[in-house]
Amino acid sequence: MLSDFVVEGALPNRFRALWDEIAPIGRDAGSGGYLRYALTEPEVELRAWFRAQAQQRGMPVTEDGNGNLFAHWGDPEAADAVLTGSHFDSVPHGGAYDGPLGIVSAFLAVDELRAAGVTPIRPLVLAAFVEEEGARFGVPCLGSRLLTGALPVDRAAALRDAAGVSFAEALGDRPAGARPELLGRFGAFVELHVEQGRALVETDAPVAVASAIWPHGRWRFDVTGEGNHAGTTRMADRRDPMLTYAFTVLAANKEARLRGAHATVGRVAVEPNATNAIPSRVTGWLDARAADPQTLADLVEAVRGKLAERARRDGTEVTVTEESATPLVAFDGGLAKRLATLLDAPVLPTGAGHDAGVLAAHLPTAMLFVRNPSGVSHSPAEVATDADCAAGVLALAAVLEELTCR
Repeated sequence: MLSDFVVEGALPNRFRALWDEIAPIGRDAGSGGYLRYALTEPEVELRAWFRAQAQQRGMPVTEDGNGNLFAHWGDPEAADAVLTGSHFDSVPHGGAYDGPLGIVSAFLAVDELRAAGVTPIRPLVLAAFVEEEGARFGVPCLGSRLLTGALPVDRAAALRDAAGVSFAEALGDRPAGARPELLGRFGAFVELHVEQGRALVETDAPVAVASAIWPHGRWRFDVTGEGNHAGTTRMADRRDPMLTYAFTVLAANKEARLRGAHATVGRVAVEPNATNAIPSRVTGWLDARAADPQTLADLVEAVRGKLAERARRDGTEVTVTEESATPLVAFDGGLAKRLATLLDAPVLPTGAGHDAGVLAAHLPTAMLFVRNPSGVSHSPAEVATDADCAAGVLALAAVLEELTCR
């Protein structure tokens, strides 16, 4: 019944029409990527778009006090609701699909269900979570961590962006923190997301079901040395933190490859950041991921050791701070199997973190992936065809019908 829309070619067109409404918002003209940082003007505009779409469908919108938005099909106070959705925010110059695809697809899935005459017996709730990427305030999945109580309110409120603005200031109030009464109303969560890899290209399938999220985290390492003149300080007299930093980047790459894990240092801050000055301080951020917790722990410990060893040689000092850590998340096995059977879809693990990974500790959770022909994510090269996105909408609609009507 639902597949008729794709056969007629109408759903890809409807997807494109709705997608084009948000496509220009926050796009950087130079890179073609997106600058949609949490609670900045582009993301605020997208949040207004979310409210407008919900209003068009007669879905009242509520907030949880942490920056997360919820649109309701059914009684907002009722229990055993099925939750779906994703996030609007992006990494710097990120791709279009990471996050927003799950929200646009959720609205279209509601349209498909209504057009098919489906009447849910459980409420359906669409979510737009705040600061999933952590690109502005440094902690990924900030909104879902606050909702579930995984992050203390005081810490979240005090987080600051590069301009010194705190999360509480950007939010306009102190975050509410854990909302057990709200979380308790949800009976399941399904997040649709663009695939961040090429597994679906290789299996020639438009949609997959997720099995697990690798354990992962972020570690900040602050290296301090002695600032000095680049032209007058002898090489033998230098205490250059940049050397320690550079060695650490290479060491992280080597240690990850030895373990079949992933390590990335994609962000760095240098003081005083002058061409003709030896730095006094270098701060780098390590993103590390592995298939199992022990491998991740071994990787981070190895990098710490290499960092400390190099710092002794360079005469620098190092402080390592864990900024976030997410354990292995195995999605509800029974739910994943049920949805894979329903959709006749492959089951894949992922190395990327998501709000679904946070919520999985509190309620049955599943993820759907939509094929990404480029295999690239967090980049303007991230892409998905309208036909595959339509297939994702139908898959999500089928899943939501299964969970709300049976």
